[in-house]
Amino acid sequence: MQTLIRDYPLATLVTLSANGLNANHIPLHWVEEGGSPYGSLRGHIARSNPLLADFDPQTEVLAVFQAENAYISPSWYATKPQTDKVVPTWNYAAVHAYGRLRVIDDPVWIRRQLEAMTQAFEAGFPEPWSVADAPADFTERLITQIIGIEISVSRLQGKWKVSQNQPPENQSSVINALRESAQTAMANLVADATKS
Repeated sequence: MQTLIRDYPLATLVTLSANGLNANHIPLHWVEEGGSPYGSLRGHIARSNPLLADFDPQTEVLAVFQAENAYISPSWYATKPQTDKVVPTWNYAAVHAYGRLRVIDDPVWIRRQLEAMTQAFEAGFPEPWSVADAPADFTERLITQIIGIEISVSRLQGKWKVSQNQPPENQSSVINALRESAQTAMANLVADATKS
């Protein structure tokens, strides 16, 4: 689950406000440190984000991370010609992270969070960009326009539907069909599930 969070860090952060549920799409960086056995999720939002004005720090929030997803055609199943007892479905992988949201209005913390997140996200590039590459006065001004957020994760729930309920011959034919349709990431998720 932590690997999925690292690989797909754009979360849908669901909070409860006086007007009902709100959803914000925010990249969150998973870190092992923090007061939770499941780690913490850290990020930042604009100071103008309505989330800041209307959330209860005692109410649990939900961050949803979603990996690849794909339509699965019944025609892809190797067993289709035998019985025709197949139907379309959708494969997906997601993680739900629950915890309490904390707002952090500390420029030093925000800078460290920006540097850590940037370093993690830039790690795969041949010439990684860093916060220090931008002019200091520019980044200092931007830091005053955002506020840090942290969720100490109290529980994680993984939801993988990747053809694991199918017989091996259908799993193989789905993997092949996904690869042929250039959906390699989902093909790999199905392949990984068959190894378990």
